[in-house]
Amino acid sequence: MLPASNNEWGLCEGPSPARKVAWHSHPHTAIVHPVTSRPAPSPGPRLPAWAGRNFQLLTASALISGLGNSGVTIASAFAVLQAGGSGTDIGLVAAARTLPLVVFLLIGGALADRLPRHRVMVGANLLNAASQAAFAALVLSGSAAVWQMAALSAVGGTAQAFFYPANEGMVMATVEREHAGRAFTVYRMGVNGANIGGAGLAGGLIAAFGPGWVLALDAASFALAALLRAFLRIGDLPRPERGGGLLRDLRDGWREFASRRWLWTIVVQFSVVNAVTAASLAVYGPLVADAHLGGAGPWGIALAASGLGTVAGGFLMLRWRPRRILLAGTLCIFPQVVPLVALAAAAPAWLVIAVMLAEGVAMEVFGVTWMLALHQEIPEDKLSRVVAYDILGSVSLVPLGTALAGPAADAFGVSYALLGCAGLTVLLTGAVLFVPEVRGLTRTKAPRAVPQPTLNAPSGGSGDGTAAVS
Repeated sequence: MLPASNNEWGLCEGPSPARKVAWHSHPHTAIVHPVTSRPAPSPGPRLPAWAGRNFQLLTASALISGLGNSGVTIASAFAVLQAGGSGTDIGLVAAARTLPLVVFLLIGGALADRLPRHRVMVGANLLNAASQAAFAALVLSGSAAVWQMAALSAVGGTAQAFFYPANEGMVMATVEREHAGRAFTVYRMGVNGANIGGAGLAGGLIAAFGPGWVLALDAASFALAALLRAFLRIGDLPRPERGGGLLRDLRDGWREFASRRWLWTIVVQFSVVNAVTAASLAVYGPLVADAHLGGAGPWGIALAASGLGTVAGGFLMLRWRPRRILLAGTLCIFPQVVPLVALAAAAPAWLVIAVMLAEGVAMEVFGVTWMLALHQEIPEDKLSRVVAYDILGSVSLVPLGTALAGPAADAFGVSYALLGCAGLTVLLTGAVLFVPEVRGLTRTKAPRAVPQPTLNAPSGGSGDGTAAVS
């Protein structure tokens, strides 16, 4: 499932182990020998043995793009306001990014199950870098029109339609199966940590220099992430049988998706939940912040607090391994309404920040349990296509929600619009709990077996001493 957020839609979810991973060894004391001996060099920080070259590149690229992209929602909203736009204009620009995502997702999922996924990700990153650079240039020049911002957002959304399905399953391709749980958790916690710094940094930079520089940094982060992902050396993963074309691949993916009631009911739930959450984060949040919280700075801190909550939730999931994974995750959707109520009540900034922190913890629990369910239940060779249907359903109403957010605020007021969003979230989440498969799906002792790819390395190997899949 794809919770609406200010990062790359939170596609780093995965199962977590029951214990923490020791990331660093303690520096050894230097040994001094008489006269001619020099101190032995400190080994410095060391990663776990299972975190090989590919995992390091994948995680570093996600950290960099996440750090840059986590402030885009804020930057886009304040760029529209800076250009004289209204709440409706903010919603239209946000909707323009999501609409091509909906249109091209299924094609992106089918291609990601046929082509090397990391190559698809590189191409998508480069397109994102170009669109965000053009967006930044227009804003910094002071000549940006709303239609131009919407058009460039649409280009970025097209790139993400190919990135998201390809991104799914990449962590599993960089580590051996027995380390998958730890790899998912470390990867996810690192990206969530980047979102903390990115959102807070974005708010400060917008307040000090304006939104254009945040968009420029995002473009640079996408370019650097593409460069790092280009050095990934991942072998062939299972691919669909040739001969049926993309339409056959999409039909196979649909059968996998529609045959699981727990899957499609939660996707239907989130089609509305993500729409109202996107409207709240992209439109209502900036409007309330501008009127009552003190502007972009406090709102950026609030979004950063939500990111901090996801990191705290990751630590929680290192210790807590709920048996009924979807039940635990679905119950954690209810706290998502608390920030909406706080914004509706024009609560002070410190209270909004506090409830965003708690909401982040709860949403991380859902994210981990959801992706555990997907990787546990869906065959690897169909995963990108099923994820494409998942994301398509999850974001299908987001363009409508963000486009209608401004008119709804004009008709009913921002406070009542936010309370309506909270009510829909509670109603649909409660309805999902009546589905037996949601209440009953249990964690297995180990993730689904994933065929390990053969490393296509240059002669001489990678030189890092890791196993062939790392």
